[in-house]
Amino acid sequence: MLRAVLVFLVIVLLGANLALYRYCRAVTPTTAAATPAPPVASVAAAAPSSIAASSAPEKAKPTNVPIAVTPTTTASFVADDNVALLIPVQGVAAVQLQDTFSQARAQGRVHEAIDIMAPRGTPVIAVADGTVEKLFTSVPGGLTIYQFEPGGRYAYYYAHLDRYADGLSEKTRIRRGEVIGYVGSTGNADPSAPHLHFAIFELGPEKQWWKGTAINPYPVLRGDQ
Repeated sequence: MLRAVLVFLVIVLLGANLALYRYCRAVTPTTAAATPAPPVASVAAAAPSSIAASSAPEKAKPTNVPIAVTPTTTASFVADDNVALLIPVQGVAAVQLQDTFSQARAQGRVHEAIDIMAPRGTPVIAVADGTVEKLFTSVPGGLTIYQFEPGGRYAYYYAHLDRYADGLSEKTRIRRGEVIGYVGSTGNADPSAPHLHFAIFELGPEKQWWKGTAINPYPVLRGDQ
């Protein structure tokens, strides 16, 4: 009787061990698969640069960088009667001139003129014989003079004047070298940097004083053209 009981207990223990073994094999893979993945935050932290770059707004480009603009000049200059133009500011030599014709200005404009620096009140002289076509005051140019040369092909433009020469009036003839005004900083010129803004335009058939094709005065006044 005792022997039968012992055999029965051995069989029960073996069955229990086999069941436990099968249970462990079945549970182990499920437990491993259930291992949690790394938190999302840690993944993003590993490579934040590309995500941040795609969502960040584009930085505004600096507005003070010079802009390359193509001048509108298409005409060449031929002086009336082949007489060279004078430098329009008294006492300024050709070597003192600077070529600012192609420089960019506000609102995408091109300068299309040269600035001749000189003390306020320095006499401004007519570059050639001609006629005072228009005396005009504008917001950008201040006190200005539009001169037509005798043949009516070119207009000479003098701007930022401090004042006109006494007795100057429209439709009057002026002579090469005659004082027609004085250097200033009227209009949008810097008051601390008085200068003459001088431009040359080839007029169209309509001879409109406010309209023409710009010609670079720099080589003309230096005698290079």
